[in-house]
Amino acid sequence: MSLYRRLFKKRIVASALAASALFVACAQPPVGYYNAAEGLTGLPLRIALHNIIDNHSALSYNDLWSAFQSTDKTPANKVWDIYSDVPGGSAPYIYSFGSDQCGEYNSEGDCFNREHSFPQSWFNDGSPMVSDLFHIYPTDGWVNNKRGNLAYGDVGSADYTSQNGSKTGLCVNPGYSSTVFEPIDAYKGDLARSYFYMLTRYYGETSGWSSPMMTAGDLAPWAVNVLLAWNDLDPVSPKEVSRNNAIYALQNNRNPYIDRPEWVHQVWDASSGVAEQETGAFRVWTDAHGLHVILDEVATGNTTLNVLDLAGRAVVSRSLSANETTVPLSLAHGHYLARVSLGTNQRTVQFVW
Repeated sequence: MSLYRRLFKKRIVASALAASALFVACAQPPVGYYNAAEGLTGLPLRIALHNIIDNHSALSYNDLWSAFQSTDKTPANKVWDIYSDVPGGSAPYIYSFGSDQCGEYNSEGDCFNREHSFPQSWFNDGSPMVSDLFHIYPTDGWVNNKRGNLAYGDVGSADYTSQNGSKTGLCVNPGYSSTVFEPIDAYKGDLARSYFYMLTRYYGETSGWSSPMMTAGDLAPWAVNVLLAWNDLDPVSPKEVSRNNAIYALQNNRNPYIDRPEWVHQVWDASSGVAEQETGAFRVWTDAHGLHVILDEVATGNTTLNVLDLAGRAVVSRSLSANETTVPLSLAHGHYLARVSLGTNQRTVQFVW
């Protein structure tokens, strides 16, 4: 990353954090809730947050309809639909709880349903993910259907646009070129922080998940870049703070990236991971001979190393049979991810070659 881009990004992040500081001060995690995460960065921080928010009180899928009445109500006690709302303007239609839930729909504005922002098919309809409110929102049924299980991303030329400006079209973000769904700017940060929550709350449980936004059981680098940009574009709002508190009352866990927005970049920013060469499971460094890997655990028959580029493509794969290994690299110089799988456990660091 160039010096200009680093400085520009720092200004964006600083502005985003400053803008959200007033709202976040209203969040209400219990005293000491995040003590185990304080002072950590990178993967250790993510693991500590996982341990804090794990094993929440799961709702039934049918409970979501009534839950929305506390988690997603507007000041006028109507449904807060992020796919139809027009902040600062007039929404094209407004739903009431109970009477307007889907049901049948034939066009936009007919009824609202339960939108899994992280689609159910991506986690094989598993529980408790299927009813985890931190990624489920009430949205117009027609627009929800248009989104389907598309990845989120930035659209170039739209092939569909909803009445509030949400749209589908080919992705213009580097690393992915298929059709994506792009919400309006006012809710991009909400959805980004929902995704960071999902990959933190379910850390260690995602190896069987399949998504165009994931690779090898974790967010793909291209998706991380998009979500970080969306997070910075749309800082934490009073709506999110209120929603976080309401979900905590129901599920007994929180989204730490709403309570502590600075943790988004401390966990997910790839550039900060360059200096973080140690995961607690293995260490890496490079020299003229290639990539050196030292495992802190005994290598087994199913211990593997995958080197990924920042688009999430595996460029080197090999089994590791010794605790110290040197892997020759014939790669273009740049940033890469080293991902070691030890049985069912995975650890990842970024390195520069």
